[in-house]
Amino acid sequence: MCGISGIINKNANCVDKNEITKMNDLISHRGPDSDGFYFQKNFAFAHRRLSILDLSDDGHQPMNYMDKFTITYNGEIYNYLEIKQELIEFGYVFKSHTDTEVILAAYDKWEQKCVEKFNGMWAFAIYDKEKDIIFCSRDRFGIKPFYYLNNSDKFIFGSEIKQLLNFNNKNKVNKKILVNYVVTGYLEYSEETFFSNIIKLQGSHNLVYDLKNNTFNIYKYYNIKIDEDIKKLSLEKSVELYKNELSRSIEYRLRSDVKVGTCLSGGLDSSTVATMASEKYEKSSDSSFTAIHAKSIDKATDESLFAEQVANISNLDMNVVEPSIKDFKKSIEEVVYTQEEPFGSTSIFMQYFVMKKAKNIGCTVLLDGQGGDETLLGYDKYYPAMFIDIFKNHGFFSLIRSIHSSSKHSNRMGIMNILKFSIGFSFAEIRKKLYIKQCSFLKESYLDDFKVLNHISNKYFSIEKLQELEIINTNLPALLRYEDKNSMKNSIETRLPFIDYKTLETALSINNSFKIKDGWSKYILRKTIENILPKNIVYRTDKLGFASPQDIWLDSISEDMKKEVKRSTVLNEISDMNILIQQFDALKSSLKWRLYNIAIWERVYNVKL
Repeated sequence: MCGISGIINKNANCVDKNEITKMNDLISHRGPDSDGFYFQKNFAFAHRRLSILDLSDDGHQPMNYMDKFTITYNGEIYNYLEIKQELIEFGYVFKSHTDTEVILAAYDKWEQKCVEKFNGMWAFAIYDKEKDIIFCSRDRFGIKPFYYLNNSDKFIFGSEIKQLLNFNNKNKVNKKILVNYVVTGYLEYSEETFFSNIIKLQGSHNLVYDLKNNTFNIYKYYNIKIDEDIKKLSLEKSVELYKNELSRSIEYRLRSDVKVGTCLSGGLDSSTVATMASEKYEKSSDSSFTAIHAKSIDKATDESLFAEQVANISNLDMNVVEPSIKDFKKSIEEVVYTQEEPFGSTSIFMQYFVMKKAKNIGCTVLLDGQGGDETLLGYDKYYPAMFIDIFKNHGFFSLIRSIHSSSKHSNRMGIMNILKFSIGFSFAEIRKKLYIKQCSFLKESYLDDFKVLNHISNKYFSIEKLQELEIINTNLPALLRYEDKNSMKNSIETRLPFIDYKTLETALSINNSFKIKDGWSKYILRKTIENILPKNIVYRTDKLGFASPQDIWLDSISEDMKKEVKRSTVLNEISDMNILIQQFDALKSSLKWRLYNIAIWERVYNVKL
């Protein structure tokens, strides 16, 4: 796990060593173990290394291969041993035990189609000397970041936005992205960022830069594949298949030459990963598997009793961090700087403190449960689309039974709430009016166009389209962004078993009636672990997941929040500030946070209109 940097000069001049060095130094936290540079004609690569596999100097990057290719790479290819064996059978010889060398050999063998072989997370750039191109790629779901800036004289790419800012014409805000975030909370639905001109290569995409004429093209190499045969399996066979896939995914993610542990919120997803991983880890290690839990100071969001129960049953070495109000206040600017763009809620701070704890105890790799909800229908908002699916396939009486069962297992799924969810999420115009009503302080000129709502809302009548939307465009990309930046700021690599692409495709292919059954969300996962974990963990009806004591924290800085919001140039531009300040105390805490987050971000990054 590492950080990458790259500069291409379009005027054919050599890259200034100071320029690429400054870029690389800005991400030293992503790779504290070593750095490296590669200069060629009119471009340069740089790299920061966090050693995970093959800790020797054989893993140093940028890595050269056969005097044909040079790579700067961030990520892990979990099935590198299997690919390596396949390549050995083709006659390839390897000098190191790294997955980096496997990528280069795979590129030599299969060229750009090599990425279709990889199971893992990656963002890399390969200089192909013979073709005179730079081949860039980002993993299927965008777990690892790849940002770029293309101006008249340079093409620059890197792992973080801050690397590109010195090459941009001021840190100008992208108003469209900003206003949509204020009103809706959505922030990862396109390739654009909150900074004008800075773009992200999206997951499942390759970028090929032609050095001969300084042009590039981007194309998609992967689409989620649904196996119709899996849909026909019985519940028992579906549980067995999913358990085997998740088990294999976890085994892949335990491959490491450094210490591995796990995040543990106490919820279903993290408890499943922690328990299954601990059992495997103990078979190959003399020590207990490490778990880190963030305890909330608010009893309403405190999951520590569940986490402790899982730790005791699974023989985990449990580490608990309990961030105070003081900790929160002290870290606000640091976390905003780390995230680089405004983010959804203060739960991101809880995750940040977990990563900080991991660094302190020397646990360099952490497993985490991201993706369980999106792949197995874990959110209440999936219920309306699921009910439509039940009605289409099983009729009216099955629908009524499902609604009745759901209302027993989720306090938000009574008949009236189901209607509210269905109407609110499914009709763009109604939803737009609801959003605008809570943001009446915004100037009318900024409320003209919310195409993002039209794009999103029309997916809520189809469970398949909704899942794909949340995985590719909205929910999961945001969670992955938070995870990468929080972990890498603390020189920690996180690995996500639920979004192994084969495990994910299996989950999406399983019959929908096994994902929400008798009102239970993620039923297939509950059945997978019901004989491993206690019933009160497996059949919990509440849902938190590293929830922060947001109301307590924000109440403690309420006056500071208003001051920051009031002096924000950006917010003064898009809002009627008198109305906003009058309404501020009555706003929902999530909206208060978004506004305050913008004000802090603007100041930390010196953002201009």
